[in-house]
Amino acid sequence: MNISFLGWSGFSIVLYVVLAIFVLLLMIMIHETGHYLAGRLLKFKINEFSIGFGKAIYSKVNKRGEKFSIRIFPLGGYCAFEGENEKGDGENPEAFNNQKPWKRIIVLFAGAFFNFLSAIIFSFILLVSFGYDIYQVKNDPSLYNENLMKGDAIYRVNGTDINFATNGTLSTLLGNVEDRENITLTVKRYNEETKQNEMIDVVVSLKPKFKEGIDLTKYSQEEIEDTTNKDIYVFDNSGKLQYTVADLQLYRRPFLEALGGAFSLAIFMAWAVLKSLWMLITFQIPINQIGGPITTVAMIATYTQTSIVNLFVLVPLISANLAMFNLIPFPALDGAQIVFTGIEWIRRKPINEKVKNIINTVGLFVLLGFVVIVDILHFVL
Repeated sequence: MNISFLGWSGFSIVLYVVLAIFVLLLMIMIHETGHYLAGRLLKFKINEFSIGFGKAIYSKVNKRGEKFSIRIFPLGGYCAFEGENEKGDGENPEAFNNQKPWKRIIVLFAGAFFNFLSAIIFSFILLVSFGYDIYQVKNDPSLYNENLMKGDAIYRVNGTDINFATNGTLSTLLGNVEDRENITLTVKRYNEETKQNEMIDVVVSLKPKFKEGIDLTKYSQEEIEDTTNKDIYVFDNSGKLQYTVADLQLYRRPFLEALGGAFSLAIFMAWAVLKSLWMLITFQIPINQIGGPITTVAMIATYTQTSIVNLFVLVPLISANLAMFNLIPFPALDGAQIVFTGIEWIRRKPINEKVKNIINTVGLFVLLGFVVIVDILHFVL
């Protein structure tokens, strides 16, 4: 039996699924840790910190009386505060709803904040370890474009920054140009004289000008399909190579550049999530293009099999997704609880707890139903 981790055996697929579930649980744990640490900092009483739902398979109570649990269904989690569903009437001074509104807002916001913070951290790891949307010339480019040099990192196409969320990827920008004979690429090139990197403009052509003797079979669509730099190879309908800039590889950013780029990448990923949500609400994208936890697990498992780099792309994207999703002012989500608390703070009077519980309960069932439906539609349609 072949149980190669990198193969398509049943054993390896199970491992990828387990890895995907672990990644999703990590994102959930980070979110709940945000609530937990903010609660601890502001002296809230915490009854339980749980990863997963259903029957507990592991539990431990610390000296403060806080229970830490791992439960059987690994598709969720929670941080349970004392008296979350009690009226804010002051009878139980440790109850969540009896804490000052500004404190509750901080605790509610902390989960999404930690997800976004983790998106920045994972984006930094991605950029400094693998690279993402910036490509670097790997081999001698003179076979294709004489103005390029080995080591050049491509940052702009005709003055437009390469950015997946706003302007597009390298292949998108190259595909949109009309004059393929004269394209200005802004590249970062190391200057031997000054011993520094410099941003310079070079003019290249996308017309195939392969020299005699170049083996085009190594650029077959089948062989390129599983590589991380397939983005810059464009084929026609018959699978024939139309153009390529040069042999490229993902550019691993220097430490400080990766640190700065991690912030912008996380912000752009969050923007991409909001943009997709708006397109869904306005019916610009079909509902079967999104999914719930099961779809997320399947997507992580599938894309990770293609390349490990994809895992480090998906993790910050999922982190940013959770951050933005939880801040939506929809009942049962943190965003709605922040709105309720803000209203209470302004009017100096708690919202009727029964009304709030009914709204949250209905919202929870609607949300769970929506998640189940989109998961089903994603796999059926």
